[in-house]
Amino acid sequence: MARTSIATMLSLLLASPVAAWVVGVASAAGTASGRRSSCDARMAAADVPSIVIGGGRIGSMLASLGESVLLKRGEPFPAEPASGPIYVCTRNDALAGIVDATPAHRREDLVFLQNGMLGDFLEGKGLADTTQVLLYLAVAKLDQPPIDGITDTNPEGLTAVKGKWGATFAARLQGGGLKCRLLEGDEYTKAMLEKHVWICAFMMVGALHEGTSVGAVEAEHSEELASLVAELCAAGELELGVKLEPGTIARLAAYGRSVAHFPTAVKEFEWRNGWFHAISQAAVAAGRPDPMPQHTAGLKTLGVIN
Repeated sequence: MARTSIATMLSLLLASPVAAWVVGVASAAGTASGRRSSCDARMAAADVPSIVIGGGRIGSMLASLGESVLLKRGEPFPAEPASGPIYVCTRNDALAGIVDATPAHRREDLVFLQNGMLGDFLEGKGLADTTQVLLYLAVAKLDQPPIDGITDTNPEGLTAVKGKWGATFAARLQGGGLKCRLLEGDEYTKAMLEKHVWICAFMMVGALHEGTSVGAVEAEHSEELASLVAELCAAGELELGVKLEPGTIARLAAYGRSVAHFPTAVKEFEWRNGWFHAISQAAVAAGRPDPMPQHTAGLKTLGVIN
């Protein structure tokens, strides 16, 4: 694809920068399987020059931590660096355009930092094995230092990564004093599910109570939250073929306390709560009971579905 064509596509399709925070919760302390480790303890690679797509708070922060070309709206895809990770720090609705606008030989270097279940999208683009990040950082304002996602249940930090550029991404964060974990296989899938449950459950309960804060959800609506978490976890485990470690609600609540001031809203339905709703729809279509009646009722109350 010609450079001018790439620039045009990025100008049209690169959405507004990713939000100030990417929420979630990590899985429990790992088993002895050896398929997970702390990036602080096992650093398999050094940071390398990179491309960062998206000049918002997360993209700007990531670019500031190492040698980078920061690609903003309307700018052509750079010839250099010719290798290394390409960190995608945009909204989910820009992803298809960004993949299409990336030179074919560089697409395996894309690193996705978005919320939501990206699996089907990535498989459809032939990128099932690409690098993915579960990012737990808060950046209150542009150019302010990030706040790491550390809780009383996960002092090792919550951010996790898998894939080709995982150790390189971890090295970049570590250079900025931030924690990260390298996960693979089921350990990553479990962490991904817990993160997904966190954002879908906390955002829904908060939205059902006039958009109250994350802290108020954890402190004032704990029973409602716990019952929703339980049904989402059960359905998610069955769908993904994993079993979460005991103590899920405690880990979710701990992360809620760490970002207590954050607002709540049900957004990016296709990528977030829509993933769970599709499971409910499939069950009902097959003549089975809805496995997540509380979730479905909440979507109806909020007017997200009919």
